[in-house]
Amino acid sequence: MKRLVVALVSAGSLLISTAALAQTTPAPATAPAAAPAQQGTSTAAPVPGAKRAACQSSARALKGQDRHDQMRLCMAQAHVDCLKQAIDQKITGPQRKDFVKSCAG
Repeated sequence: MKRLVVALVSAGSLLISTAALAQTTPAPATAPAAAPAQQGTSTAAPVPGAKRAACQSSARALKGQDRHDQMRLCMAQAHVDCLKQAIDQKITGPQRKDFVKSCAG
């Protein structure tokens, strides 16, 4: 029963944090239309630590290993979201690594 509650809380908080992150992510379709000549060099400046703070707030209600697991899952999802954003913006090489690192926090 405890595992079911933890799984439900984890899934719910992951969905909430993903929805919150989706609202803060700029739409990639509007950036290239505004400046097509700078498509490879213009990147949205991510707010450092915003996704980490969202993950911490989603894991705040949990304790111990459950909190640790939720934080790791949330940060992994944030990393994937940032990687997808870098791919959409066609950022490659060392710039991609720096972008994902600064985006995920």
